[in-house]
Amino acid sequence: MIELMTVAAITVLAVVSPGADFAMITRNSLVYGRYAGLIASAGIAAGVQLHVFYTMLGVGIMLKESPFLFSIVKVVGVVYLVYLGYTTFTARPVKASPTPSERQFSSWKLFRMGFLTNALNPKTTLFVVSVYTQVVSPDTPLAVQLGYGGFMSLAHWVWFSLIALFFSNETLRTKVLHHQTLVNRIIGVVLAFLGFSLALSSQ
Repeated sequence: MIELMTVAAITVLAVVSPGADFAMITRNSLVYGRYAGLIASAGIAAGVQLHVFYTMLGVGIMLKESPFLFSIVKVVGVVYLVYLGYTTFTARPVKASPTPSERQFSSWKLFRMGFLTNALNPKTTLFVVSVYTQVVSPDTPLAVQLGYGGFMSLAHWVWFSLIALFFSNETLRTKVLHHQTLVNRIIGVVLAFLGFSLALSSQ
C-alpha cells in the first residue's frame, strides 16, 4: 500500500508540473481547438507508456547508468523542443473556429506531436526510471508494475485532457486568437527555453 501511494503521489506531482507537454497542449488547444488538444493528450499518454516499456525491459536502467546514452537522449529531446518552439514561434495565424476540413493537422500528426513531445523529454525519462528503480520493489508482481505504468499514462491523459478542455473554451479561444501571433511567439519562446534549459542541466 505504501508503494502504491508513493507511486501515485510522485506521478501526480510530475504530471501537474508545468513543462513542454503543458506548453504544447495549451498551444494546440488555443490555436486549433478541443479536438487537437485531446488527440495530442492521448499522444502524451502513449509517450509515457514508451518510457514504462523500455524501463521494464531494462533499457531505462542502462540510460540511468550510462551518461553517454542519456546524453544522446537529451540532445534529441533538446533538438525536438527547440524545433517545436521555432515552428510555434513562426506559425501563421489560423481562423478562430476551424471546421474539420480546415484543420491544419491530421489526427495522426496531432497524436504524433503529443507522443514525441513526451517520448523525447529527458525529464519524463528520469521520472519513470526513478519510480521503477527507487520506489517499485523488484519483488512487486509484474501485473502490478504494469498497473503502475497504466496509472502513469492515465494520469497524464486525464490531466492534459482537462487542460485541453479548459483552453479550448470558445470564449477564451476567441479572445486569445485575436492576439494569436503574440501567443504563438510566447509559447514558442517557452518551448525553446525548456529545450535550452535541458541542454544546460546537469542531469
